[in-house]
This record gives sequence, C-alpha cells and structure tokens, in this order.
Amino acid sequence: MAHREDRSAVTAYPTSSHWGTYEVLVRDGTVVDVRPDPADPAPSPMIRNAPAAQHHATRVAQPVVRRRWLENGPGPDDRRGDPDDEYVAVGWETALDLLAAELDRVRREHGNTAIYGGSYGWASAGRLHHSQSQLHRFLNIIGGYTRSRNTYSHAAVEVLFPHVVGARGGYELLRRPPTWRAIAEHTDLLVSFGGLRVSNMWNASGGRAAHTAEPELLVAARGGVRMVSVSPLRDDTPAGAAAEWLPISPGTDTAVLLALMHTLFEEGLADTGFLDRYTVGAAELRGYVTGDVDGIAKSPEWAAELSGLPADALRDLARRMAAGRTLVNVGWSVQRARHGEQPLWAGIALAACLGQIGLPGGGFATGYGSMGSYGGGATPDALPTLPQGANPVDSVIPVARVSDMLLHPGAPFDFDGRRLRYPDIRLVYWSGGNPFHHHQDLNRLSRAFGRPETVVVHETHWTATARHADIVLPSTTSLERDDIAASQGDLRLRAMPRAVPPHGAARDEYDMFAGLAERLGVGKEFTEGRTSAEWLTHLYEEWRGRLRASGVEVPPPFAEFWAAGGVPMPGRIEPTTLFGEFRADPGAHPLGTPSGRIELYSATIAGFGYPDCPGRPTWLDSEERLGSARSRRWPLLLIANQPTGRLHSQQDMGAHSRSEKVAGRAPIRMHPADAAARGLTDGDVVRVVNDRGSCLAGVRTSTDLRRGVVQLATGAWFDPSAAPDLSCVHGNPNVLTSDVGTSALSHGCTGQLALVEVERFDGTPPPVRVFAPPRITPAREA
Repeated sequence: MAHREDRSAVTAYPTSSHWGTYEVLVRDGTVVDVRPDPADPAPSPMIRNAPAAQHHATRVAQPVVRRRWLENGPGPDDRRGDPDDEYVAVGWETALDLLAAELDRVRREHGNTAIYGGSYGWASAGRLHHSQSQLHRFLNIIGGYTRSRNTYSHAAVEVLFPHVVGARGGYELLRRPPTWRAIAEHTDLLVSFGGLRVSNMWNASGGRAAHTAEPELLVAARGGVRMVSVSPLRDDTPAGAAAEWLPISPGTDTAVLLALMHTLFEEGLADTGFLDRYTVGAAELRGYVTGDVDGIAKSPEWAAELSGLPADALRDLARRMAAGRTLVNVGWSVQRARHGEQPLWAGIALAACLGQIGLPGGGFATGYGSMGSYGGGATPDALPTLPQGANPVDSVIPVARVSDMLLHPGAPFDFDGRRLRYPDIRLVYWSGGNPFHHHQDLNRLSRAFGRPETVVVHETHWTATARHADIVLPSTTSLERDDIAASQGDLRLRAMPRAVPPHGAARDEYDMFAGLAERLGVGKEFTEGRTSAEWLTHLYEEWRGRLRASGVEVPPPFAEFWAAGGVPMPGRIEPTTLFGEFRADPGAHPLGTPSGRIELYSATIAGFGYPDCPGRPTWLDSEERLGSARSRRWPLLLIANQPTGRLHSQQDMGAHSRSEKVAGRAPIRMHPADAAARGLTDGDVVRVVNDRGSCLAGVRTSTDLRRGVVQLATGAWFDPSAAPDLSCVHGNPNVLTSDVGTSALSHGCTGQLALVEVERFDGTPPPVRVFAPPRITPAREA
C-alpha cells in the first residue's frame, strides 16, 4: 500500500505509534504535517510532534564511534556522557566489524553473562521492527545475555499479585480487566487512587486504532457512575467526569485504604461471609487494622493526620462504598514509590472487605487511567510477534536496578524470595528505549555507565543514552520502513507503510543484526533465510494460522490486508467480570496461590523476612513524604508523573512538546500560595533542588494541585551542566529522584515522588544544548 491519496504534490500515509493511528503528510520525502485518523474519536495531540522529530538535527545520520574508545580500546571511562565528547563517523562495514569483534571478545573472555541486553521497550509500535525483540533474538542466538525482569511502569504489580491472587489472576488484572462499557452498565461508584488521567490514556504499547477510553469514561460518568479521585492533582480526572476530588498527601494511599477498612470493620459493614469463604488472613488483617496487633488503630483520624484528608470524609466514603456496587482502582503511579506494594495489597484487601470481587462492575482493578489499552477489551490470541528464542543464560536483575548492577558487580541482593548476585557486566547493549528517561538519580546512572568496557546503542536520535555510548548505530524510524501495528484488545490490526526514505545512512535494526549475525557465524539462524519484508508476511500468516486453529474468524491473506490498510481484530473479548468463576465456585476454580484463595496474609511473603514488605498490607512510612523528618529540609513534595506533551521522552523536540515548555524548560506546576511564599510568578525560571541534584524549570501556577505539592513531569531530555550546583538545565526530574526499589520483594521503580525545594534562578540561565548533535569528525571511509 503506497498511500491513501495524492493531491497538490502532498501524499498522505497512514501510520501508527504508541500514541495512536494517524496520517503523515509528505512532500518530496519530507513530513510536512499530520492529521488524525478520521475514525479516531479522541486523537492525541502528541501526533503534532512527528514532523519536527522526523527530520530534526538530532537524528543519528551515520554509524559513529566515540574517539576515546576508538583510540584507547574497550575499558571503563568516566567521560561517557560528557556533552563535549567527540565521535568519529565510520562506514557500516567498519562499525559492524568493530562491534562483532567486541561481542566475540567479551563472550570469549567473560562469557555471555557479561553482556547486558537492555532495550526497555517503547521504541517502535510495529510488531516486527520492535527493538527489544530484535535485540533479544540476536543475543539469544549468539549465546544469551543478562536480562531484566518486569517493568518500570508496574513492577510491584507484576511481582506481588501472583502471591496474592495467583499468576493467572495477576495476568487478568493487568491484561483483561472489565471494559469501560461494563463499568457503565454495572458500577455505582468508582474510587480511583491515582486518578484517571486522560493523557495517560492516549498511549498504549503498540498503539490504538481509536482512542476510546476517555469517551467511554465520560459516557459512564454521564450515565450515573459516580467517581471519586483520590489524588494530589485535581486534573488527574477529566472535568467532564464531575469526579469528587480528595486531595490526598502523596504517598499516604495505604493509610487511607486501611482507614476505609477500619470503618467497615468497626461499623459492621465488612462482608465477613466473603472474607471467610474466599480469603485467607482476614483475621490477621482485621487485627492489624483495628490495632489489636500493634496498639495503633488505623482509624480515619489516624489516616487524617498522615493524608491531610478529613476523617469524616473518609468515614463517609467507606459507607458509600459499602452501599452500592463499588470498583476500587489503584493506578500504576501509586505503586511507583517506596513500599509501592502496600497500596496495591491494601486496595485488593479493601475490595475483599466490601465482598464484591467477582461481581460485574465491582471489586478491584489496577490501571484505569494508566494506559489506553486498560479497560479497552482483550485479544484472545497472541498478536503477530517476532520470535525471540530461549535465553541460555540464567542471569537476571529487576529492571530498575541497572545502576546497582553496573556499580556493584558481585554484590548480593534479594528479589522475590531469591538471593542473587549482580553479574560483572562488560558490555551494555541498548536498542530502543532511553534509561536516562526511565531511571532515577541520573547522576548516579551516568557514573554507572562509566563502568562497562563498552556501551552500544542503536538510536534514531542523539538521546542522553546515545551520548553515553561508545558505538552508536543509526536506526530508521517507524516512518522509514514497512510494519504492522496493534495493541492488546485493539480494534484493528493496521498496516504501517513506509512514508519517507531513511535519514542519512540509517538502517533497519533487522538488517544491522543480520549483518552482525553473519559476522559471528549465525546469520542463517537469525534470518531463517528471510528478508524483513518476508518476515512481515510470515508473521501475519502465522498469526492467521493460530486464529484458524482456535476457531476464530480468519482475516484475509497478507496482500489483501496490506492493500486495505488494516483488518478488524478478530475474536475481541469484552471482559465484564474479574474472578467471576472463582466467586461462583472457589473449589472448582481456585486461584494459583498456596491456599487457592485471595491471600490477605501471605505466609510465603512473610517467610521471606523482608522488613520492607511484611506478610500483609501494612503502613510503612517513607522519608519522601510531607511531614517526614526529611521534609523539614526539603519542604515541597515533587510528583514526577507522565508528561502530556509526549510519550516518556520521545519526540521532545516536537511542536506539541515544545508548546508546553516555559522559557525552553520543562514546566513545573506550583500552587499559587507556594509560589507566592517564594516570590515566584508564572514564567519564572527556577532551580529545583535536593541533596541528589538540581534542575532548571519554568513556573506555572495552578490551583489544580494541593498545597505543598509541585509537579514536574518526566521526559525532558537530560541536559547535564558543567556547573557543580546544576545537574540538568532542561528540567529532567530524575536528577532529583532516589535510586532505591519499592522493596526487596519487587524492586519496583520509586521515581514518582521526591522532596525538593524550589528557588528563583538568578542571572542568565545556561542554554539548552541537548537539541544539537554532538561533535562528530568526518567519516574514516566512504
């Protein structure tokens, strides 16, 4: 499929990204504009970033090697990431020869365990040209690699819930929750901890054919579903939902959840019949909540002191929750903090006390308002996916512990009941993804990237990760290659035809890995004799075969699909009830837990002996909280949430992302009273600081956040400064966040909250340099 239309020398090409399906308008090989897909009821404004990003000066145009590595050879180097570092352009043959030789050296001298295959997702929405799949397939074929487990988004969910509701139950909670339509039909009250943020619903891994989450949420609200947003940000829920706002102090969700349970127990509103039949540990939980265990009743008055929410409001909310069909939602953002497992566990415990788990429209969920695919239906069979093969190396780390791994090789650590050791990594290979967006304490991460002997990055743009690499290979973007797109539960599988030629000497990653595999003697194993175009057809037809075998309506052959631009997703499921079979007959349909029931007390977790994750939902205080001892020095609590201008850090130079900046910096939102107390007004450039680092940002005042809280979204490209008192001139909040895990159970990301101070920046702010490419000397070969 070449194009949809051709007029006035402008051609419109359909494409897909993680933020949706849209069209790019191309003239003479240049993307000049975009427009939404006409079938999308609520398109994301992020599509406006595409034209500038596609042809930006920071595109990686040719293979390059860092001069210090090229001249000195592999080895640790604290200069990685220096903004003034120099690169040498080389031809593709030289680049692949150098990289293949280095991979072979590391394997021979240190074994495949010494290779860390990073590549944390989110590169292309395509099913074939998916960077993580391509890299991991290649590394598996050459003998394996050290890998990461779980996600920055919801690692605490992924590790905790198999212990509490079983592996299948955890999967269902993440992948097959009730749809918004089911909520509209059955739910009386939706109580969401962490809000229901619309900008998060624009994004889904693999993209969405149509953004339906926000429209369906509003239909539910207008149809009578009452919503309560427990969040420090009023606009975490769309205004059209008319949600009740409870402006909680960040990091105190567990205390509020326990207080709601306290009211249910004290007033006889808890469903003891449900607790007796479907759970274990209810007596232990009740004893803790009422104070019999430790002498502290987790009452609304107790929670009010921590959360800043009135005790009467909490008591009233608990009564309303017990009076009708209630769905408790704990968003992914809430668990991205110290002890992030606890609000999740307390949330499902509250739902169990209400006795509505397994009923349509009731119970517990995690993820509404966290991603566009959540509550959007489910796909019965796996989507077309490049097979990665098996990793013969048994070396793993939690995904958010990469700095610990690089800085402390051989050090022991606990993880989900296992005692492991960090491997001695000599080569880091990153293809897609940007750890200098996802990770915390970027100064520490930068030091960690100085420890390996070689860092390799495939990239489309000169991100901070690319600027920490020794070998940088230029990748094509999704607009420069053919692919197919869909996400879990999507409405359509879509064609993504190439719209523009590759930038400079950029290549598809498939071709890069095929070239490396050939040099390492495993070319046939990697390609299986197919070109990328042949793989695209093969994956589609293999998917059709799986559908046929499962009795689902089979879409047309690949050629017809490609010509049509897409096909409806066959066999979509509209889930209405989680744990319905379990509720109907827990004996015939037990959960995959040791007891077969919901574990409000887990003897398994208790047996691990982790002080930071006991065997039942527990209030564990955090130093990153208003009212803590640490807050006396750093009095404002920063929320580093997801941005509205882009997905993570992608296309930060685009028009929509730029439109949100203040004086060229990331915007920091402050309550007017907090700004006035510091002599600040809208538009001021400020220094946001704590004992980990500092960054510049531009002030925007708003009453949509509670006092004492400031909000600086993630994703501004990390732009380090030579000044000792300024870590980033562009406004990346991860120079301020703490690089510790949620607990020894999951080691989830804790980058949501950080205590800071905000002060006026006097003088002329340093320029933002990150949107200019690094210094590159001419190519050494044609």
